[in-house]
Amino acid sequence: MSETIYVGADIGGTAIKVGVCSAAGDLLQTYEGPTEASHGADRIVDNIVKYVRHIVEATGHSWEQVGGVGIGIAGFLDIPNGIVKFSNNLNIRNVPLKQMLEDQLGVTVKVNNDANVAALGEAWAGAGRGVPNCVCYTLGTGVGGGVIIGGRIYEGYNGMAGELGHMSIVPDLEAIQCTCGMTGCLETVSSATGIIRMAKDAVARGDKTSLSLVPNLMAKEVIDAAKEGDEVAARIVNRAAYYLGRSMAATAVTLNPQRFIVGGGVAKAGDFLFDQIREVFAKYTQPEAKEGVEIVAATLGNNAGVVGAAGLILRS
Repeated sequence: MSETIYVGADIGGTAIKVGVCSAAGDLLQTYEGPTEASHGADRIVDNIVKYVRHIVEATGHSWEQVGGVGIGIAGFLDIPNGIVKFSNNLNIRNVPLKQMLEDQLGVTVKVNNDANVAALGEAWAGAGRGVPNCVCYTLGTGVGGGVIIGGRIYEGYNGMAGELGHMSIVPDLEAIQCTCGMTGCLETVSSATGIIRMAKDAVARGDKTSLSLVPNLMAKEVIDAAKEGDEVAARIVNRAAYYLGRSMAATAVTLNPQRFIVGGGVAKAGDFLFDQIREVFAKYTQPEAKEGVEIVAATLGNNAGVVGAAGLILRS
């Protein structure tokens, strides 16, 4: 085998997932091992090196075929220099991750925010394949995001571009404080956490809903109840979809992407959610800015991070 391969690593608080991709973005193989973050930055780096070397060997490639290694990690980063200023998930500060890995691996290493990396994965080899300009949302505990322009991550002036979950979109009369300290963030209504909060508030108010019978509410249960005709649950999902659609309308006239890609656990609601988002987007977006624009589901699932990390070498 003589083709060049690219390795991606998605660094989580409990596990590190690594994968090997072809130059076309095809995922060849993955491997996962413990992060062991409690042992400090050196152990994390040692584990990344160990897992990366293992996955290359497991695919039958030589180290000389490795075109580079990309890293996706949550936290505040100095992206150009590959320095992790602070990662709450890993409890590390001021770690020159790029330099440490390059010293041990002897190949080019690039580091980026995990949400940006997941967006790049979808754009490169998932629901955005072949589309140079797209915007990605990840609806999970929070609302992550990433902006892809010309096939590459748009990071902005200091790396804060694509923080879609912290777009201030909820009017003051309805707004609550977000975990980021601001009020009115999209994340407060359109994340799994936001949906659960709104459901618990409804139950606490005494609203007539089947959700009052559910002991440990999860977003999926709210969505399922909405699909089954529970009016309170339906209003909650509609509100989450409404603000997602409004945020896309604002983004459409700012960036004019060809495609919006939505992933994460909440997106598993499928067309029940997507049809509502599309309706709001169509209503509030200037005609020329919405022409030909698609709102689609992500396709890579949990592999988006490793694929996008590998893509950093070619697409950053």
